[in-house]
Amino acid sequence: MSDLNAKINEHFSGYVVRKDLVKAVKGNAIVPTYVLEYLLGQYCATDDEASIQTGIETVKEILRKHYVHRSEAGLVQSRIKETGRYKVIDQVSVSLNEKTDSYEAVFDNLGIKKVSVDSLTVKAHPKLLVTGVWCIADVQYEYTEDARISPWIIESIKPIQIARIDFDGYCEARKAFSTDEWVDVLMQSIGYNPDAFGRRSKLLQLMRLIPYVERNYNIIELGPKGTGKSHIYSEFSPHGQLISGGEVTVPKLFVNNSNGKIGLVGYWDVVAFDEFAGREKTANKALVDIMKNYMANKSFSRGITPMGAEASFAFVGNTAHNVPYMLKNSDLFEELPPQFHDSAFIDRLHAYLPGWEVDVIRSEMFTSGYGFIVDYIAEILRHLRADDLSNRHEEFYTLSPKISTRDRDAIHKTMSGLLKLLFPAGGQTEAEVEELLKLAIESRKRVKDQLRRIDSTYPETDFYYAAKGGQRIQVVTVEELEFPQFYYKRLPSDPSEAESPSTPLAEEFSPAVPRSAPAAAAVVTSERGAKEGHFVFAENRKGVSYDKLFAAYMKGATRITVTDPYIRLFYQARNMMELIETITRVKEPEDQVTVHLITVPDDGAVVKQREFLDAITSACTGTGIEFTWTYDGTGTAHARHIITDTGWKISLDRGLDIFQQYPMNDAFSLANRLQEHRAVKQFEITYLRH
Repeated sequence: MSDLNAKINEHFSGYVVRKDLVKAVKGNAIVPTYVLEYLLGQYCATDDEASIQTGIETVKEILRKHYVHRSEAGLVQSRIKETGRYKVIDQVSVSLNEKTDSYEAVFDNLGIKKVSVDSLTVKAHPKLLVTGVWCIADVQYEYTEDARISPWIIESIKPIQIARIDFDGYCEARKAFSTDEWVDVLMQSIGYNPDAFGRRSKLLQLMRLIPYVERNYNIIELGPKGTGKSHIYSEFSPHGQLISGGEVTVPKLFVNNSNGKIGLVGYWDVVAFDEFAGREKTANKALVDIMKNYMANKSFSRGITPMGAEASFAFVGNTAHNVPYMLKNSDLFEELPPQFHDSAFIDRLHAYLPGWEVDVIRSEMFTSGYGFIVDYIAEILRHLRADDLSNRHEEFYTLSPKISTRDRDAIHKTMSGLLKLLFPAGGQTEAEVEELLKLAIESRKRVKDQLRRIDSTYPETDFYYAAKGGQRIQVVTVEELEFPQFYYKRLPSDPSEAESPSTPLAEEFSPAVPRSAPAAAAVVTSERGAKEGHFVFAENRKGVSYDKLFAAYMKGATRITVTDPYIRLFYQARNMMELIETITRVKEPEDQVTVHLITVPDDGAVVKQREFLDAITSACTGTGIEFTWTYDGTGTAHARHIITDTGWKISLDRGLDIFQQYPMNDAFSLANRLQEHRAVKQFEITYLRH
């Protein structure tokens, strides 16, 4: 067990479960993850392997006996009749029969209707009246000759969710974890292996949880298929409801004025709209107008009576084009249905989560470590909805006075949500607040920048924040850094501003963004020539390669010395090999170049490390490149740089290890074949004449 997993079990004993167990017990049961984890939490909330195995078998047996498969509904009905009573796990909904003045339940999989439910049960669990809720129920069968009376009776029913939580205990246990550890705990709790994600990518995943902790929060995520956009809303919490974007109606979402029945927003913490994108889709204008009013004012009308609600909205959908295409030809909201591609609707979104930065889910991204039992963390998050931490960052930073009230509220709500997730009891440092504040501002800036493309009446907004000392820090989006030649363009309908604003860096085509001018992002290109400079690359940026970073500085060199203490593992040796490929492309065929690596031995696997480096030496034979390597004998190889005999020194804070994980063994992955298709870690590079 890893140190983190041991720590989780030590401080949250009984409230965590090994996340890979869900697959072990699910079988062909079509139930949400939180249902399975509820059962696992009863029998497998331990780190004792023998107890876990026993618990798995117990849960499998419970599912085998009590989960109702649709194909076996008749058999289960017969079993209830013969035994008189039987426990089932099924999705149950309840409605009022006005003719008999009684409540009646429907069991979806079991296929029985008009099951009598007492009023106390409905009062205790009002969500049953709105939509299907997963429950464990004791169902009785008592035949009567009166055809008006159903023989099916509910003796007891229990929605699958934890009974109570100790929030103070949760906050106290949180103090035992560093911020990095806590981020990883939350990542494992939603089922992901934190080692497969960079820091920014982890925070983007956790942003999906903000609707669960923040009331009336509106977030949109558009991006490629297969990135897990809807999973967090369908599987994670019993307090969220995922519906198809095409199934939305005013009565279902808000209120049925004919009978006064309140819709989903009155009962659920989060309502998520799946497959929301699609320009061919249509939406009812009345629905859009009510949604806009609710998103802005947290209320809707029930007849002539205004009603408030606290449900947050999450809109998720797929994009048909990549980011540069959208920026060049339309906007980042281009896939929304026409009725929602409306500036008033878009302006009510608090955050735009960039789905194109989220990797397509691969098997190695799932965790086998421990995380919170889903219904436990779901109740914790629900408890946090009552708190407001939106001003906590003002201890260190203030927002630009030029930011509008709506922009400010959006940033505050995102900030409040992130602080609730990571620092429920406080204790955040200035640097940690700044990291979250940048993300919150960026998420709103992405909305506002696209609004200016859609509606030219929106003014330009200067998104910055100021430290207590008065220093102003500008905030930019990753796509703004990566595609400035398209980002600053206006739509073709606005020809007066059809071109990008002129910036010195954009004209110079510098390789990255200098610290001194983050707003003046430029294209990475190897054709700019070799120049001195210091540059910072944002995490998740793409379009970066060794060719673009190093080729201009390698040209004409006959000796290149690489100092990097972390050329040890296979992927690190591959990085070294890819640098050799860059040198091969830039050198003249008749030239001979010596490449010398200074690194540090891998104490745990020196033999394997030597094999990798010797393989590079062999691969260079006959290519005009002589590759040699040695272990550092001075103890100074903690520095990471490249020195050429043409007078260049390139300092890299991460060495050659600038790329995030990618499918290295997939021959059909472009990220495997081309560096430009890989997302980078945040890194800095300095070019110096020496």
